[in-house]
Amino acid sequence: MGRRHFLLTLVLCIEVGSFLSAMMADPRTEVAYLSCDPDFAVDAFVLTGNFVPAMANLSSLIDQKGYGTTIVGSGPNRVYGLAQCMKDLSSVDCKLCYAELRSQLPTCYPRVGGRLFLDGCFGRYENYSFFDVEKDSKDKRICLWSRNSSNPLRFVEMVREVAGNVSLEAQRNQGFAIGSSTNSTMSVYALAQCWQNLNSTLCKSCLDDAASSIVSCAPAVEGRVMNAGCYMRYSIQSFWNKNQTSSHSSGHSKAFWIISGSAVSGVLIMAGFLIWKFRALFSRSSDETLKSLYGSRLSSLIAQSNLNYSYNELRNATNGFDSVNKLGQGGYGTVYKGVLSDGREVAVKRLFINTRQWAEQFLNEVDLITRVRHKNLVKLLGCSLDGPESLLVYEYCRNKSLDLFIFDPCQGKKLEWRKRLEIIQGIAEGLSYLHEESDVRIIHRDIKASNVLLDEKFKPKITDFGLARPFAEDLTHLSTGIAGTLGYMAPEYLVHGQLTEKADVYSFGVLVLEIVTCLQCGNSTGSSSGQFFLAKIWSHYKANTVEELLSGCVDKNDVEEMLHVVQVGLLCTQATPSLRPSMLRVVEMLRDRFEEAVVPSEPPFLDLLSMDCFNESEASRLLSSSSKPSVLAPSISPSQDST
Repeated sequence: MGRRHFLLTLVLCIEVGSFLSAMMADPRTEVAYLSCDPDFAVDAFVLTGNFVPAMANLSSLIDQKGYGTTIVGSGPNRVYGLAQCMKDLSSVDCKLCYAELRSQLPTCYPRVGGRLFLDGCFGRYENYSFFDVEKDSKDKRICLWSRNSSNPLRFVEMVREVAGNVSLEAQRNQGFAIGSSTNSTMSVYALAQCWQNLNSTLCKSCLDDAASSIVSCAPAVEGRVMNAGCYMRYSIQSFWNKNQTSSHSSGHSKAFWIISGSAVSGVLIMAGFLIWKFRALFSRSSDETLKSLYGSRLSSLIAQSNLNYSYNELRNATNGFDSVNKLGQGGYGTVYKGVLSDGREVAVKRLFINTRQWAEQFLNEVDLITRVRHKNLVKLLGCSLDGPESLLVYEYCRNKSLDLFIFDPCQGKKLEWRKRLEIIQGIAEGLSYLHEESDVRIIHRDIKASNVLLDEKFKPKITDFGLARPFAEDLTHLSTGIAGTLGYMAPEYLVHGQLTEKADVYSFGVLVLEIVTCLQCGNSTGSSSGQFFLAKIWSHYKANTVEELLSGCVDKNDVEEMLHVVQVGLLCTQATPSLRPSMLRVVEMLRDRFEEAVVPSEPPFLDLLSMDCFNESEASRLLSSSSKPSVLAPSISPSQDST
C-alpha cells in the first residue's frame, strides 16, 4: 500500500477519535487574556533555570489534582508559579489545557512575570509571592461588543442576576459554581471560580468585584472578568463541560444533549467532515477525489491494508493497556509496550485528541514522519480504527528514552564513552538527514534527551515530530509562534520567533553537552554563584578545567576526544546563528576528532543585548579566519572573556 493509503488509514483513526471525544468534553484552550510584566529579569539565565522546573512542578500537581503552586530558586530571579483548571474539566481535558498553557506562557520570557487565562485553565509566574493577592492593577474585563442582545434592558438584569448567583454559590461551594438565568426568549449562562490559594475572605472579595464588574459588559452577549484571584464568564451559549458539572449544579438537566438524537446527526456530520478532510488532504497531489479513487471499496481497502491493526489485537498485546506496560505519556496520548501474536514488540499509543489544534499537531507529525526514512528516526508502523478509541503503532525501542540514562547515575554506567559518542553521532546524522537529505526540508523544533529513543543496541531514534515544520528551499527563515522546551530553544527563535535549521543545531548542542557531562540543562542553575547550564560549561572551557565536569560520568581514557565533543557542543550553541555549523558539518567534525573546528568565541548562552547588537560581518570574519584549535587551550580575546 502506498503513502496515500497509509495517510487515509491514519486520518480515519485521528478524526474518529477526535469526533467521539469532542462529543464528551472540551478543554477550552482558547486564549482569553495574556499579560506579561514590563520588567526584564536581572539574570535571564538564572530565571530560565528556575522557570523550567517550576513549570514541571506545576505539571505534576495539575496531573494529580488540577491545581498547584510552586516556588523555585532564590533572590530576584526566584519563580513563584500557580496553575489551576476550571473544575468542570475532566482530568484529561485539564492536562490538555495545561499543556497548551505551558506552551504559551513562555511567550513572556525573559520578563519577570506573566499571567495567562485560557477559557479552561489559568497560569501565572512572578518573581514575588502573589498567592494571597485577589485583585491588582492587571485585572481585566473583556466584553464581546461586536454582538449585543436585542433586548438590552432585560439582558442586563439577567446578567446581574446570574453573576450574583454564581458568585454567592461559588463562595459556598469551594470556590466554584455554574448557573443560568432563562426566560421565554433568551438564556444567560455563567461560571465563577476562585483559585484555591485564596482563603474564603479573599475569594469573596474577588468574586464580589468580578460580579460587579462583569455587569458592565451587558448588553454584549458574552463577557469575562479575569482578576488576579478569580475568573468569571457569562455567555448566551452554554460553554461548560456538562458531564463534569452535573455534580456541581442541579437544575441543568434540560441542558444535557439527548444522546440518541445527537448520535444520528453525529454520523451525518462525521461523514461530511471526513469527505471534506480527505478531499483537502489529497487535492495537493492529484485532481482525483476520494470518491473517484476508492468508491465503495474504501472500507475493504482499509481492512485489507497491512497498516491496519485490529483494536482487539493491540488491546491483547498490551494486556488490556495494563499500567505495568506503560512506557510514558506524550502530549496527546499514553504509550504502552505491546507484544503482537507473532512475537513482535511494538509501542502502542492511545490517543486523547479532542480539539482541532491537537488533531492538527498530530496530523503534522504523521504527515512528516511518513515522508522520511532514516535509521536514526523512529518508524510509524500503522494504527487501529475499529475500536472505541484511536491507537497508533510505532516501532518499539527497548531502552526507552535517552534521559533515563544520562541523568541517572546508576543507569548512566551502562553508557560508556564509546556508546555515548555513537549516540551523539547518530542524532547528528538524523538531523542532518532532516535538514539536507530528505525530500522535504524539516526542522524538528524539540530536540532533547526525552525525544531520543534507544533500541536494544543503544542506537538513537529521534521521535516526537508534533512541533516539526517543513521548510521551503527558497526561504531564509520561518516566522512562527514559539514552541519547544525552554533551555533548548535558540536565542533568535525565543526572542524574535525566527526559525531556521540553526535552531535545531542549538538544541543539539545543548543535548551534546548534557550527554558528555551528565548535567541536566533544566536543573543546572549551578553552585552558589548561580551559573546557568551553558554558562557553567563555558566558564570551565575558558579556564581549561572541563575535565572537572567529566569526572564520575564517563571513563577518562578518552578525555581528549571528549573535550573535542564538548567544543563541538559549545560551537553549536553560539548565540549568533551564523556562528553555528550546519548539521552536515557537525557530522564531519564528530567523525574525526582531528577535523578542523572553529573555536567558540561568543558566550554560548542567551545574552539578549549582545545578540541583538552582534555584528554579522564579525561573525563571518571569525568563521572564515578560524584555524585548527587546541581544545585544551582555546584562544579567547579579552573582550570575550566574561560571563
